Amino acid sequence: MDSETRTYRTGDREAVLDLTRDCASYAAGRGDGLLHVFVPHATAGIAILETGAGSDDDLLAALADLLPADDRWQHRHGSPGHGRSHVMPALIPPYATIPVVDGRLALGTWQSICLVDLNVDNEVREVRFSFLAG
Repeated sequence: MDSETRTYRTGDREAVLDLTRDCASYAAGRGDGLLHVFVPHATAGIAILETGAGSDDDLLAALADLLPADDRWQHRHGSPGHGRSHVMPALIPPYATIPVVDGRLALGTWQSICLVDLNVDNEVREVRFSFLAG
């Protein structure tokens, strides 16, 4: 298995960051196998969804409805509502595995691989790309 870690800046606001281009670049020329994308943080996740047509904003709005940024959370350090960021990975896991065929991601037409980060207290994220040859 080959693996590397990349650093992404999500800033001080909630973010859905499209990693598809970086994932495709990492998988290019590797033949058939699986690309595993993993974020080693307790407050971020990896989602596969359509971007650019509002779905990324819709996801953030849905998460705000499901996990309000208020004082209901027992995990209370950091910014108001920070505890919700620790619950989010139960809904959006910290990983995704994508088939790779002849060095190309086998995604659907509108699918993108995205880092989802609700934690406004941590503006830098590490993402590990791993390739398991078939």
